[in-house]
Amino acid sequence: MSVMGGLPGSGVVADNGVVGWWLVDGGDDVPGRVLAGPFPDRAAAGWSGAALADGAAARPAYGARRADGTLRRQPSPQEWAWLDHLTAQLDRLPEDWAPLLAEEDPLTTLVVEVTAALNEAGIPLHDATGAGGALGGACLTPTPDLDGVVVAWRQHDRMSVDQVHGAMADSAVQQAMNRALAEVLAIRGLAPEAWGGAVVVRREV
Repeated sequence: MSVMGGLPGSGVVADNGVVGWWLVDGGDDVPGRVLAGPFPDRAAAGWSGAALADGAAARPAYGARRADGTLRRQPSPQEWAWLDHLTAQLDRLPEDWAPLLAEEDPLTTLVVEVTAALNEAGIPLHDATGAGGALGGACLTPTPDLDGVVVAWRQHDRMSVDQVHGAMADSAVQQAMNRALAEVLAIRGLAPEAWGGAVVVRREV
């Protein structure tokens, strides 16, 4: 193992089938040459990258190091777990989505992007027909006439149905949560537009 100077707790091992997190150079569109690793997790690789004098040129990546020093990439366990979670969230979409979704349809891509952006912010979709239907969450409604998706918040039944804190609190919280959804989507570059009390995200043309 040859230890890389300036990278705490790291080194580079030969291509011996070890799969893990590595520090590589280059952009996302190139294989990248391994600078150090393997590391126990992405965070450790990232911290080592920050320790480089030219840290901006180094980034964490998952896979196995080839004999030529480049990385043979593959999905990390965290990425597989994220995809499983995202799939479970998309399964919460109501039945009226079924006839509209096709693998190569831009609307399908859009709803996946919106769902991912919300979940990465810690905002789950509303599970209207599941055991957690009373808990609330983000509601995505297909709107072919608008060529997009309407996004709105659904509060817990205690607020929206039972109104245990009164109608004024229900209305105020609803508006606040819809604004929060709009801000998250805007930050993620999805360009939400006001649509009544909710927002609509349109497909790119």
